Amino acid sequence: MKRTSEAAFETAIEAVLLADGYEKLFSGDFDRERAIFPDVALSFIRQTQTKTWEKLEALHGAETGERVLQTLCKWLDTHGALATLRHGFKCFGKTLRIAYFRPAHGLNAELDERYRSNRLGLTRQLHFSPNNEKSLDVVLSVNGIPLVTMELKNPLSGQTAADAIHQYRHDRDPREPMFQFTKRTLVHFAVDTEAAHMTTRLVGANTHFLPFNQGNNGGAGNAPDKFGRNYKTAYLWEEVLTRDSLLDLLARFLHLDVEQKVTDEGKKVRKESMIFPRYHQLQAVRQMVDKAASEGVGHNYLIEHSAGSGKSNTLAWLAHRLSSLHNSADQRIFDSVIVITDRVVLDRQLQDTIYQFDHRQGVVQKIDEDSRQLAEALESAVPIIITTLQKFPFVAGQLAKLNEERGEAGLSHLPTRHYAVIIDEAHSSQSGETATELKGVLGGADLRQKAMDMAKEEGEIHFERLYRSMLKRGRQANISFFAFTATPKHKTLKIFGRNGEPFHRYTMRQAIEEGFIEDVLRNYVTYKTYYKLIKKAEDDPNVERKKAAQALARFMRLHPHNIGQKTEVIIEHFQQFTQHKIGGHAKAMVVTGSRLEAVRYKQEFDRYIKEKGYAIKSLVAFSGTVEDDKIPEKTYTETAMNDGLKEKELPETFAKPDFRVLLVAEKYQTGFDQPLLHTMYVDKRLAGIQAVQTLSRLNRTHPLKNDTFVLDFVNDPAEIQEAFRQYYDGSVMGEEVDPDRLYEIKTELDASAIYLQDEVDAFAQVFFAPKRRQSPSDHKTMNAILDQAVARFADLQKSAEEAAELWRGKLQAFRNLYGFLSQVIPYQDSDLEKLFTYLRHLALKLPKRKTGPGYQFDEEVDLEYYRLQKISEGSISLNEGYAKPLDGPTEVGSGMVREEQVALSRLIDIINERFGGELNEADQLFFEQIAEAALQNESLRKAAEVNSQDKFQLVFSQVLESLFIERMELNEELFTDYMGKPELQDLISKWLGSQVYERFSGK
Repeated sequence: MKRTSEAAFETAIEAVLLADGYEKLFSGDFDRERAIFPDVALSFIRQTQTKTWEKLEALHGAETGERVLQTLCKWLDTHGALATLRHGFKCFGKTLRIAYFRPAHGLNAELDERYRSNRLGLTRQLHFSPNNEKSLDVVLSVNGIPLVTMELKNPLSGQTAADAIHQYRHDRDPREPMFQFTKRTLVHFAVDTEAAHMTTRLVGANTHFLPFNQGNNGGAGNAPDKFGRNYKTAYLWEEVLTRDSLLDLLARFLHLDVEQKVTDEGKKVRKESMIFPRYHQLQAVRQMVDKAASEGVGHNYLIEHSAGSGKSNTLAWLAHRLSSLHNSADQRIFDSVIVITDRVVLDRQLQDTIYQFDHRQGVVQKIDEDSRQLAEALESAVPIIITTLQKFPFVAGQLAKLNEERGEAGLSHLPTRHYAVIIDEAHSSQSGETATELKGVLGGADLRQKAMDMAKEEGEIHFERLYRSMLKRGRQANISFFAFTATPKHKTLKIFGRNGEPFHRYTMRQAIEEGFIEDVLRNYVTYKTYYKLIKKAEDDPNVERKKAAQALARFMRLHPHNIGQKTEVIIEHFQQFTQHKIGGHAKAMVVTGSRLEAVRYKQEFDRYIKEKGYAIKSLVAFSGTVEDDKIPEKTYTETAMNDGLKEKELPETFAKPDFRVLLVAEKYQTGFDQPLLHTMYVDKRLAGIQAVQTLSRLNRTHPLKNDTFVLDFVNDPAEIQEAFRQYYDGSVMGEEVDPDRLYEIKTELDASAIYLQDEVDAFAQVFFAPKRRQSPSDHKTMNAILDQAVARFADLQKSAEEAAELWRGKLQAFRNLYGFLSQVIPYQDSDLEKLFTYLRHLALKLPKRKTGPGYQFDEEVDLEYYRLQKISEGSISLNEGYAKPLDGPTEVGSGMVREEQVALSRLIDIINERFGGELNEADQLFFEQIAEAALQNESLRKAAEVNSQDKFQLVFSQVLESLFIERMELNEELFTDYMGKPELQDLISKWLGSQVYERFSGK
């Protein structure tokens, strides 16, 4: 056997698993019709359930084995392998088990012995089909039932996991008994020495595989073995598929997810999916459970998992495991698990999932009524309680009422119990007063007793509630918090993290690279608004700078011309480009800066759409009632502006095909999950977490979604980039593109004579011909036209390969630039579109590079799908970059601060300059404020008194940066320039320093 063969790879895996307790089973012992190892299954049942077997044997004699096998296989076919493994099957009135799982504790020796009696088998080259001799590389079985298949590929022999995936899709018939969904095998792995992929359902060419990798430096893939002695994918058989791990997966992780989905056409369908945990989910849950078992109660765990991480399933698995968790002394650790969430879908998912594990009702209770219901659930120690945080402040009063109704003393506290609190989204609000109330309620009798003792010690026995209020703010020894977030704040890390670090992390970068979410920064276009305000008043009153600035900005943002111009840009962009995306079902969101702006946008949208006759329907979302300051007593509500649509019905209505655009003001910017959302138009200042959460509404994937688009009227791309860098490594927006560069590249391509203009025109004439004129020969004609340029390119490649590849690079650059810029710049140049179309298809036929990347996935695009073409083709760059640390809360002084008075005309000049040009004298006001602040600095005054100007300048430079930071919000553009340009820092420091020194000296 060659060391580089697949057989050697199989042998290495086999050696590990046989040493772990698997037994070797042979393909010849496999019943291909029934897809089972019959002798192993019967042997397991006879040995572990002897008395039941004897009773059946008394009825059926020598036919007992055959009758049991028939019943078992029928049960597997009807109820599925997973349910049969967990709950057994009925055979002539007798319950038989085909597997035993590890009990939650070790108090029952008989259960532990049965668990050890499971027979896990490994079979190499299993011939599975009754009709042919095809074989699977490795099959793992439990007590004779095949459950896991593996197709192995070895890059050293020229194949990779991609070949294994192809094999599953095209050479494994899902109708075979072995592969029928849920009935036998439950998970299939395509594995090579570098990467692993898995699926739980074979559906031929449409089989969807997910990456099953550990991650590498925050991104996708697997890191090399640190000792240089093992495969990168060894974790799969050394960790995930070991005997105990596989049985644990079957008992507590795999589950059948049944979902009522709405199709893109608006129809409701039932979808079944077998859920197998992704690697990071499995690792996170097991690490948390193991740590909680060893540490006990009273510790915090922060889980930083990106959107697209599958958080709902991770929560369900964790809640179930914690609810039955015991320590090494077989003592139960948590009396109740409390899940804090605002998501209405999570409770049903938890209940359905956990019922599949236990087949017991009452394990999960959703608190959907009031705080009394929560109080009763806590008092009864329901194993898993799902509630919102807002109900806890009222629980103490409800507990007192419950006791009074029983005729007992009106105690308002619970007995001391141990709790695991799982927080669905660790917002900073959960470190505030409401979270304190939660700790106060769950702290129970011990917290009350501590407060009473402290009050007594201090001689203030009547102030027990005071001390209780004080004590409940701290960490409670009887509560462990498991907090999940994709975007932790400084406060979140401080409260729930460990030394400022999350307990487990799955990065946004890895989620993007693994294809679970879209990169929303990939195509990002910004508009900058230039305007000049003219002062019409005859007098020039003094005004408070900040308030006047806000008023002027509001005036401009609500100006009909401003909203009208932006509305036209938005609707025309959507009409021409976005609506054709995602199979013609793409939707867009417009993010506005205020509720009144949302109202004005909605009005202008409706007017413009009606005027143009476009088939676009929009919805608007804002809270409460909005007053129109232009029309006295005129008010607007979301329901009225949406023609009577109720607020809670909006998400489902927006999912329908007719509704394409959603205009929002402070709503649906977090937690809103709509995979058809493709484009976002931003007319609101975004920063930090808000920027990430808002733009991430676009990141949900869809089978037909291959890009997203953001058109931003307000924000600086550098600031958006900085916001995202805090939460994932390296997504970098490219430099702004010069539109004229497109024509430069076109000129260079034209001059090469690889193609002729007549050929471009001829191709376009066929490709864009009306459908009624299209004929079967069109495909032949287009290929013939393209072949002429292909031949010229091939000749160039033979004589000057470097020049040929340079030309190919220019071709790709033109495609990328046009595909991107044409979405926002109205070129109105048909020659560009013709050339783009021609080159897009020419690129598919050019001879492959002799070196460089082997796969070009876009080369698989069929010509017929062009009319749903991908217009935007930007570049993505993921690198580590610089991530600004998350700042903690800053101290803020109290007291009224009188705002400086400036002339209104001066203020208007400042605003006009800030929106219209580079640094100039209009920013003098900001410098004057800095100088005035410096003159109030006592340490600078003393330094000026005893030092020369040169030495004073050294002290001043150090103080100046803090003065800028304190006032950064007053002039963010100038602040950014100052912090980012050392030469500008030096100039400003010397200029201001000399002024301040002279004024100090003058005194």
